[in-house]
Amino acid sequence: MNRLTTLGVAIAIAMPTSAQAQLAEPVRDMIDAAIASGDADAVATVLDLARQTNPDAAEELDGIAATFATSQEEAAALAAAQEEEEIRNAGLLDNWSGQGEIGAFRATGNTSETGLTAAVELRREGIDWEHQLRARADYQKSSGVTTREQFLAAYQPRYNLSDRIYLFGLAQWERDRFQGFDARYSVSGGLGYRVFDNDKMRLLVEGGPAWRRTEFSDGTTDQSIAGYAALDYDWQVTDRIALTQDASVFLGSGNTTLQSITGVEAGLGSGLTARASYTVEHDTNPPAGAIKTDTLTRFTLIYGF
Repeated sequence: MNRLTTLGVAIAIAMPTSAQAQLAEPVRDMIDAAIASGDADAVATVLDLARQTNPDAAEELDGIAATFATSQEEAAALAAAQEEEEIRNAGLLDNWSGQGEIGAFRATGNTSETGLTAAVELRREGIDWEHQLRARADYQKSSGVTTREQFLAAYQPRYNLSDRIYLFGLAQWERDRFQGFDARYSVSGGLGYRVFDNDKMRLLVEGGPAWRRTEFSDGTTDQSIAGYAALDYDWQVTDRIALTQDASVFLGSGNTTLQSITGVEAGLGSGLTARASYTVEHDTNPPAGAIKTDTLTRFTLIYGF
């Protein structure tokens, strides 16, 4: 709460008037100190105690409570307006937050290896827009020979139509020679819906048409119109423990790709989080020589910034 506002309220309450004559000076000092702190819970506690010890001053105490509540609402409205103004006037490179991730993985399927994984995610939230950038790399060498090389980069904007409904776009590039392609480009867009979105739990579902182009390792290419659907679920179980579930499907006539990433995170303090995740990716019609289902278990440390 603004210090000048709280001080003004405290001074106004402390001024001697006929309506405040029933309160003893020590009681008034205690109330003024609570108001000056700006702690609404402390003010409520002090006023409750004052009512019990000064029942004849109930009307005056109710007036003090009402005045303090009004000042709190005005300060909150002012802070919200200032924050919105700052967001609207922010530059392109302002208001970004994100996290970096590094660790190890264990893969089964087309390869059975242990290697290194790294990722970065950037997010910018505005009044109506939200932007998300993601990049990930999984890499493994054995005896000088590359045995896993998987890269992903994606950009996803969202535009809020209401508190629950939004428009989204998705542009994604992938590379995985051991699944048989040197590059796979995916573009999608459509509608999303926030089933719930609060401090404890979030569930987003979205879907729409998509276009995919795949450049296979044998030099051939394929492109097709597809459908895209995804869900994003996060559950903050405790202050330190969180569960996450991300799933997506690209539904095409020639090949359908399904991906599921299940994770558990444990906060370590100082911006660090330990994460264990299990990824399953399934292609219904992979290139010749590739296995339909790949799994990847990652153990990583995440640093938020």
